[in-house]
Amino acid sequence: MTHSTSSRRLPRLFVSKLAHFAKKLVRLFTRPVRRDSGRGGVVVHPFRGYGSQREAFIMGRVFRQPGRLLAWQEGGMMQDLVDITRRVVRRGIAEAQVDIRLGTTHASVTTDRDGYFYAHIEITHSLPGDAIWHTAKLQVLSEADAISTETEVYIPPTSTDLIVISDIDDTVMYTGVANKLKMLYRLFVETADQRTAFPGVAALYRALYGGIEGNRKRPMLYVSRGPWSIYEMLEAFFNLNRIPVGPILFLREWGMTLKRPWPRKAEEHKSDVIRNMLALYDDLPFVLIGDSGQHDPEVYTEIVKAHPDRVRAIYIRKVDDDPARDAAIAALAEELRHAGCELVLARDSVSMAEHAHAKGLISEEGLDAVRADTRAQQQRE
Repeated sequence: MTHSTSSRRLPRLFVSKLAHFAKKLVRLFTRPVRRDSGRGGVVVHPFRGYGSQREAFIMGRVFRQPGRLLAWQEGGMMQDLVDITRRVVRRGIAEAQVDIRLGTTHASVTTDRDGYFYAHIEITHSLPGDAIWHTAKLQVLSEADAISTETEVYIPPTSTDLIVISDIDDTVMYTGVANKLKMLYRLFVETADQRTAFPGVAALYRALYGGIEGNRKRPMLYVSRGPWSIYEMLEAFFNLNRIPVGPILFLREWGMTLKRPWPRKAEEHKSDVIRNMLALYDDLPFVLIGDSGQHDPEVYTEIVKAHPDRVRAIYIRKVDDDPARDAAIAALAEELRHAGCELVLARDSVSMAEHAHAKGLISEEGLDAVRADTRAQQQRE
């Protein structure tokens, strides 16, 4: 093959990958809009719910969106373009009444000014003991043209022995929210085995999900400061990499408008999520995972101080080479050691897995899988 022939093929390969990337991105972006089958009207877009045997929480948003004026070929380019427009121009409905049914339990909530609702449901009946996913039915009662829908609610099994809460950005994937273009490229252009930004992450989280026995099905909770609009993209990222999705991705509403083109402040977002989970699962210990790039070590340290004996271990992924930052985290680790919690600063997933195995949090098979996946991924890089 001559150099000129190779040079001609490279742009074609790039264009082909770019087209594939764009097509998958469009289909993912328009997925929530297609629930109405093109009719338009009021649509409920729920996120995964979560809870305990006593109570459940379901979040979502109510939109009004226009319908398609013409019947386009299913899956065709024109339909995709129309659906992109429908998603862009749709607006959240304030003060919409949403009816939610989970088994024989019923609740009614009202949306906020952006169309979001947060339902707290007290479970008054026994749930099937062999199921961890339960179906909730949602309907907007205040709008005549509303389209009803369903969502999944995660209830941990009675055998659950541990809750895992993990940051996403720079912990699971490289700056997934801060650099959306890189995140989208990894989601749809790179091969599946390359999409996990940090080697061994998927195997480590599967090991934590399974526990010593391998079948614990522990709740895996993920927290990000990113907006709810990237929910589908993050969910696809986790599914493609076989990372246990668990009950929910805890994102937030940025509230960006033309008059206020910046996110609403959310300094306490992560801390609030963790504290709420500690209250919800008040009889279970936790493992917290984050990175050294932001304030995860400080946030987690304050959590341990406020809730002693609730956190078994803290794993912090080292993402920089700042000696001052290392020293600051080492000082926090020393504080926590006296509080009965170990903070581990690690550059790779293997170090985290070795500590987790030594503490009886994961199985030997899980540790071996992290080592193998890390080694295989590093050889490809």
